[in-house]
Amino acid sequence: MQAVILAGGKGTRIQSVQVDLPKSMLPIGGKPLLQHQVEWLKRYGINEIILLVNHLKESVISFLGNGEKWGVTIRYYEEPTPLGTVGGVKEIENQIKGDFILVYGDVMADMDLLRLQKFHLDNGSECTLVVHPNDHPYDSDLVDMDAAGRITAFHSKPHAPGKFYRNLVNAGVYILSPAVFPFLQKGVKADFGRDIFPSVVNRLKMMGYNSAEYLKDMGTPERLEKVNHDFLLGKVQAKNRANKQRAIFLDRDGVLNEDSHLVASVEELAIYPYSGKAVKKINDSGFLAIVATNQSVIARGKISEADLRVIHNKLDTVLGADHAKLDALYYCPHHPDKGFAGENSKYKIDCHCRKPKPGMLLDAASDFNIDLSESYFIGDAERDIEAGQRAGVSTVGVMTGKGMIGSKIRPDYLFPNVAAAVDFIVDEPYKSVFSQLQSMINRSAKKPFVILLGGNTRSGKSSVATYVTKKFLKTGTSILRINLDDWILHRKDRKTFSVADSFQLPKLVSDVEHILKGDAVKLPGYAHHPSWEAVPVTYQYRDENVILIEGVVALADEKLRSFADLRLFKQISIHELKNRFIEFYKWKGMDSESIEELYRNRKKGEYDRIESHESFADWVL
Repeated sequence: MQAVILAGGKGTRIQSVQVDLPKSMLPIGGKPLLQHQVEWLKRYGINEIILLVNHLKESVISFLGNGEKWGVTIRYYEEPTPLGTVGGVKEIENQIKGDFILVYGDVMADMDLLRLQKFHLDNGSECTLVVHPNDHPYDSDLVDMDAAGRITAFHSKPHAPGKFYRNLVNAGVYILSPAVFPFLQKGVKADFGRDIFPSVVNRLKMMGYNSAEYLKDMGTPERLEKVNHDFLLGKVQAKNRANKQRAIFLDRDGVLNEDSHLVASVEELAIYPYSGKAVKKINDSGFLAIVATNQSVIARGKISEADLRVIHNKLDTVLGADHAKLDALYYCPHHPDKGFAGENSKYKIDCHCRKPKPGMLLDAASDFNIDLSESYFIGDAERDIEAGQRAGVSTVGVMTGKGMIGSKIRPDYLFPNVAAAVDFIVDEPYKSVFSQLQSMINRSAKKPFVILLGGNTRSGKSSVATYVTKKFLKTGTSILRINLDDWILHRKDRKTFSVADSFQLPKLVSDVEHILKGDAVKLPGYAHHPSWEAVPVTYQYRDENVILIEGVVALADEKLRSFADLRLFKQISIHELKNRFIEFYKWKGMDSESIEELYRNRKKGEYDRIESHESFADWVL
């Protein structure tokens, strides 16, 4: 397959950077953008390249020559006058042998071109556009396509007020067949995206190839700086689909927007004010942001798939206002139960995609080459957590929406909302903690190496313990985690409100001693929410390298402290403790007055006492 690079533009928006070079020759990571493009095309077996040049063409021709240096053949068409993105292509029609790749000369790209070509051929496409969401859809020319990937419409900026559009833009890389040539005019200045594609969308089979790989135009000083920054950090290369990707999967209702039960109109979609910031943080992190949502509202006959697309256009538009984008959105329109008035029988099937089945996550993993073991799913319901577990991702529950109420399955982590969850996943606040622990244990000859982790309620101990446990297991270090909450008495069984009584401290210390000796200790477990059932648990040491004992009273007893090789204390300010306490007990269903009274009692009887345990720690987090 041949390639055509459009390198004739003046680049007026970027002339302030260097006036004596065309924008296609500006350096990215120390070498001209055109060199990156030639090397990229060569990597995928594209050895014949035609460059359309005009403005400051001498520097391009002098640098690239005939392409011999890069193992390719390069020819040039010198436009006598600027002909936009179209005119020059029409002029070289007789040099094109078949389907060809067209690349804009100001686009930094690193994508799997073999997969793109396969998509083009498999779909019998006459015109394939690489498309993707961007972080400024409100001032972009947007593309629309159907579920099969066929492009159906183009929406030029400025967009009509009050309308919602899908966040999907023309990325400046195409595969075109000779069928496009009859629609091009010789000697006429025109633009593919603005003039040609909208006029032929219903006359040619035009497909959209949605890619999360790196494609960014560097036509302004700000974008040039961004592309350079991304290249030097390795982000450009890392996004190529040949490399495993990490994703943060998101449920929709109750995570990104209020769960009003079966959202059936644009007006009913109320997006949380922090969702845009959270998704933007995912975008900036290198994780993919992918929604996986059950939408049985279609099977129930309340809306059509076309109606749902409009609702999702609103989601794209609102997120886009915060410079945020979803890399993909998967939805399941099915529901297996039949016999309801108004239902759509077409969708009343037992499918592979309806959560708690992991189908949507597995489909995304195949489409984007996602490493599920390094990915996360944030949800508000049991079915989200089960789907995540079955797919092999780490699971994160949030207290919004359904709030995990009534769930029989526990997520790995639990946070107040999607913003807090994303902060934890992306920031990895305990990454250095794990590194130091790992180094310490590797230097130690002790087996098991016993770690105590104490600290006040809601301080983040469980998140630390889960993170560290998962990291040890991934690096091949076996670990037994003991959660001291499993010793908490049910409220009706407590004789006093003291923390020692609540945790049955003498029994707890004795049981831990037995566990360290290899004995099995069985407990009824403890449920943190009134709607949850306690899950019985058995602890037994089976020659693990590390034992991590985590809980409020981990440093409360001298004998318990004597078991440890390392004692940690998770610190939290009194202000943050109270905020988290209020969030937690609201989630548990208590009213504000009862929460305030409970906080006053707990502060005197528990929190001040536990805070003093910091003095017993070897290391304060």
